[in-house]
Amino acid sequence: MSEAASETAGLGYEQARDRLVEVVKELEAGGLSLEQSLSLWEKGEQLAKVCERHLEGARERIEAALASVETDDSE
Repeated sequence: MSEAASETAGLGYEQARDRLVEVVKELEAGGLSLEQSLSLWEKGEQLAKVCERHLEGARERIEAALASVETDDSE
């Protein structure tokens, strides 16, 4: 596991999103070396993946709840 991945593995959605916003601001501000920019970009990619996993989990829960309601309504 990369350093960026290990730093982000246990974050909740809101924490990952907030850190991703910080990374984007740093990258947009510029003035970083190529190595610093690449490191931040990698961290941002990991944070985005964490957010995507949380959102996918929420989507699955909503779909399951809707399916349950539809099943109950059809009985």
